[in-house]
Amino acid sequence: MPTFQFEAMDATGQEIKDIIEAASEEEAQTTIRQMGYFVTKIQVKKGTAKAVATGPKKKRPFALGGAKTKHICAFTRQLSILQDAGLPILRSLKILEKNNKPGKLKNALMDTCEEIETGSTLSESMSKSPKVFSRLYVNMIKAGEAGGALETILRRLADFLESAESLKRKVKGALIYPVAVVFISSLILVLIMWIIVPTFKEMFEEFGLTLPPPTELLIAMSDYIVQYWFLLLLLPFCFWLTIKLARKFKHGRMGYDMYMLKLPVFGNLIEKNILARTTRTLGTLVSSGVPILEALNITRETAGNALFERIFAKVSEAIREGEVISKPLRDNAAPGFHPMALFFWMWVGAFPGVMILSVALTAGRNSKQKGSMESLLQIGAGSLAGGAVCAALFYMMKMNNRVIDELVVNMVDVGEETGELDTMLYKVADTYDDEVNVMTEGLTRLIEPLLIVFLGGAIGFIVIALFMPMIKMITSLA
Repeated sequence: MPTFQFEAMDATGQEIKDIIEAASEEEAQTTIRQMGYFVTKIQVKKGTAKAVATGPKKKRPFALGGAKTKHICAFTRQLSILQDAGLPILRSLKILEKNNKPGKLKNALMDTCEEIETGSTLSESMSKSPKVFSRLYVNMIKAGEAGGALETILRRLADFLESAESLKRKVKGALIYPVAVVFISSLILVLIMWIIVPTFKEMFEEFGLTLPPPTELLIAMSDYIVQYWFLLLLLPFCFWLTIKLARKFKHGRMGYDMYMLKLPVFGNLIEKNILARTTRTLGTLVSSGVPILEALNITRETAGNALFERIFAKVSEAIREGEVISKPLRDNAAPGFHPMALFFWMWVGAFPGVMILSVALTAGRNSKQKGSMESLLQIGAGSLAGGAVCAALFYMMKMNNRVIDELVVNMVDVGEETGELDTMLYKVADTYDDEVNVMTEGLTRLIEPLLIVFLGGAIGFIVIALFMPMIKMITSLA
């Protein structure tokens, strides 16, 4: 029979450490409770852990990727229901493990069950599967075990995960339509440039027409796409790779995240989304009994933005020195200047000019277009310099705008004074969730007419550029 080491508290609050022999962990906990103690920690004594393991290790099915959030939400909700019903934790986990389809979550549950059978606690067992159970998840489970309210913590955790997943689905759903329209419209424009415009170019060359500037620009763009079609695939990949490599470094990640937060319209949406997620995370951890410093560290890791991670790190340092949360939040809410953020703004601002220059240089190789492309080269150079300068000025004007509103600071301040910090954080999260929903719906309605205007302008330019020389040709023939 295995021997269990346990830590418990008696009726007077005194800590008790002892050992007990029992057939299983559930039986050991029952015996300890009958002795009048409240169990805070229990595990198999070293040397007997191997004896507890039942049979050989189960074979794990092969699984690609990670566990989906919606599956973890469903598992957490089901586990909370089973715990409310009074089932032992090991039996509950085995029931859910059998009901799950093969994948990362099923493998993690199998590992968790085996760890519990060797005497580990639920939080310790789940921490062995960090790709499925995050640090936030594990620490909330740990708080529930310590407080003896695991079913309550699981219910709160399920509510939190479902709320976060719902917000993520709404944002993704709002972006599906504009992304699909942009992709299809870009494909149509490329086909026009690739197939239709070259046909008109041959016809104009046969008649020896002097082409107006819009037509020459259109033909130059068509030649560029036909000759360098691979850039249509390579440029987006290079953009993605540059950003990915930059984010590998501390300053590159900070600069890019600060750039994203200052984007017109979308930056405000990103900021409110992060605030909704972080305040709800912190509120859930505080209400679950996780120590405030540990809660702040976990919240910092779930922020997903280097600037907010820095703010929460400053808050943690201030709390260690005896400060309240609201003061460092207010003091560090303004991002300030960052050279990499300026680089990203100037890089994006100069990109249209770079493209115009490359089109002009490509068209300039044709001897018939050299003179007419000089003006386009000047336009490209001016666009490059002007775009970079305008983007830099925009960043300099916006860099000190606060990313944490005074509303958040005041609500946190009131929560600390009244002892209802978790309640106030929940209210802030609900407020920003509603704002994100409203902004998402508004952006969806705004993007539709903007896309129509863009497509109409692009098609209109192509039609005008192609028909101007045709009208001239018909007039001369008449």
